[in-house]
Amino acid sequence: MNNAALAIVAVAALLFIVKVLRGPAVADRVISVDGFISTVVIAVTIASARPASGVVESTVLIVALGGFVGTAILARFIERRGS
Repeated sequence: MNNAALAIVAVAALLFIVKVLRGPAVADRVISVDGFISTVVIAVTIASARPASGVVESTVLIVALGGFVGTAILARFIERRGS
C-alpha cells in the first residue's frame, strides 16, 4: 500500500516539476514549487509510516517549515517586483 501511495506522490511531484519548468509567470512557478514541497512532505510522511523505516517525523516538520518560509519569501519578492 505504501508503494502505491509513493508512486502516486511521485507522479504528482513530476507534474509540479514540469509546471515549474514550463510555467509562464513567476507566480505560477512559485505555486508549483510550493506544491512540489508539499508532495515531498507527503512522501516523507508516507515513508515514516513504514515499520522500522528510520525516518524521523521531525524531518517532515523541518521540510514543511522550510517550504513555508521559502514560499513566503518568494511571494514577498514577487509583490515588491510587481510594484
